[in-house]
Amino acid sequence: MKSIYKFLLATLIVAIGCEDSDLPIDTILYDVGRGVALRQVNLVSNEYPIGDYDAALEVQLEVQDSKGIVTEMNVYGTFDDDADTFDIDDQLIQTFPIGDFETSQYGLPTMLYILTQGDAISLLGLTEDQVGPFDSFTFRFELVTSDGRTFSAEDNTGTLTGTFYSSPFSYDVLITCPPKAPTAGVWTIEMHDSYGDGWQTTDANGGDGVTVTLDDGTVIEFGMCSPYSAAAGTFLGSGDCIPNDGSDATATITIPAGTETATWYFPGDNWGEISMEIYTPNGNLVGSVATSMPAGEIAIDFCYD
Repeated sequence: MKSIYKFLLATLIVAIGCEDSDLPIDTILYDVGRGVALRQVNLVSNEYPIGDYDAALEVQLEVQDSKGIVTEMNVYGTFDDDADTFDIDDQLIQTFPIGDFETSQYGLPTMLYILTQGDAISLLGLTEDQVGPFDSFTFRFELVTSDGRTFSAEDNTGTLTGTFYSSPFSYDVLITCPPKAPTAGVWTIEMHDSYGDGWQTTDANGGDGVTVTLDDGTVIEFGMCSPYSAAAGTFLGSGDCIPNDGSDATATITIPAGTETATWYFPGDNWGEISMEIYTPNGNLVGSVATSMPAGEIAIDFCYD
């Protein structure tokens, strides 16, 4: 009787040991017929703020390779210049032997991949002054197996790029322009009126000027004087507005050192005639108002401040 039990137990163990894995990733790789994939475990960051050369693409990767056939991971880089002057096509920039990877809790090769903006610029043969606002990098990963096959973004299916199992193999990294403290010094505003009678903002004869509110509570106001007597009692009818020839005028304001924020507010354009351009102390155009713009905050382009 003991021999029969031993035989049945051995048969059961063999049967269980021979079953195919029903883990989700094994099923996915079997279904797509590829055998290996590069899984994104966690995307930490994928932006390069302009001028921040320590900012990095940072992503935790895991090689799905139950047979141990992956030998290395290649990284390719592309640069898309918004002005189409310094474009760089897909080129190999790094190679990591599988031995450089650590082992994950699942017994698979894993790596925290980090590529700073400074290193990306250097590896692609660029210079810092060739990278500007609205440019972008693309970094593509490629797995190489011992039998000479390669797997990368162009081999992906919808299954491997979905929300359940993310294996994009490629990352776009944009040059971004986060808000920053305004440049200290004298800012210049070129003001215009298409009709030639100065500004009328919040009423038909005069009204409020443009305001710049600093983080310490200071409010700076400016605008083209209106020639109409009915503007009296409003900023554009006061002695603080900017005298003009009716069509054009220049205002300057000083933003003190140490200022953290400056909020620009446009009061409105009663007749649809007002426009202006805003220049930093460095002479860079960072904001503008077109005719008929409604009242509201004026956007300042931090990329050029």
